Amino acid sequence: MSWAFLRDLLSGVNKYSTGIGRIWVAVVFVFRLLVYVAAAENIWKYEHDEFECNIEQPGCENVCFDHFFPVSHIRLWALQLIMVSTPSLLVVFHVAYRENREKHHNQKLYKSPGEIDGGLLCTYLISLILKTGFEIVFLVLFYKLYNGFKVPHLVKCDIRPCPNTVDCYISKPTEKMIFLYFLVATSCLCIVLNLSEFSYLIFKYSIKCYLKRYSKKCQGSKSECHKLEIIVSKRQRSAEGAYAINRAQPPSLSVRSQSHFPFRKCLVYSVFNGMA
Repeated sequence: MSWAFLRDLLSGVNKYSTGIGRIWVAVVFVFRLLVYVAAAENIWKYEHDEFECNIEQPGCENVCFDHFFPVSHIRLWALQLIMVSTPSLLVVFHVAYRENREKHHNQKLYKSPGEIDGGLLCTYLISLILKTGFEIVFLVLFYKLYNGFKVPHLVKCDIRPCPNTVDCYISKPTEKMIFLYFLVATSCLCIVLNLSEFSYLIFKYSIKCYLKRYSKKCQGSKSECHKLEIIVSKRQRSAEGAYAINRAQPPSLSVRSQSHFPFRKCLVYSVFNGMA
């Protein structure tokens, strides 16, 4: 089986990933894909031929093998690698869409087509959720299909057309169990990396939004302070102008009324004398 397309996909995704995403790509490429191609595929290559039961009944071995191994470990592992890597295509397609949009409009629409922000951020988060979901689903499948993550040396089968309970022997059980544990460990590591990257992006975006709101508030408060300064300065200038006008005017009516005060005083005195 050729895995060149998956290698090209992972190398393309690596361009638009964060630091944690690049670690995930390295884990998938080195500890999963290369291990699968170099070692694991050969271990399970002749698993059906090497599955033996202590009976010569025709069809018994085939039925027992199908019962205990409904899907081969190695084929399920290959399917898991494909499904886990496929959501990364969403990011690649979104970046290609941005690049084509800029070419169509013949202008710069984004700071960088591969920068994780806006719609690309949502696409990236969706791809992380899908990858994590696929990892968990396949781990559950492995556990349910094979009754745990162990490969037994001996299994007992009593399914027809076997005439009675027969003993069936699995080839290389210890080696297969080691690789199965390695598969589970790398899957768990990828889940942790995906969740870490998801949390990192959410935290980074939250901090970015908070800083934007804080800067807007600061700008709004500065503009309000500037308006208040303008109003205060206008009132000060109007008050100074009124003060200057008052000083330039002639004596007021109150001063003139004071000059007639003796006449009023004499008039009131004469009225009181007449009453007496």
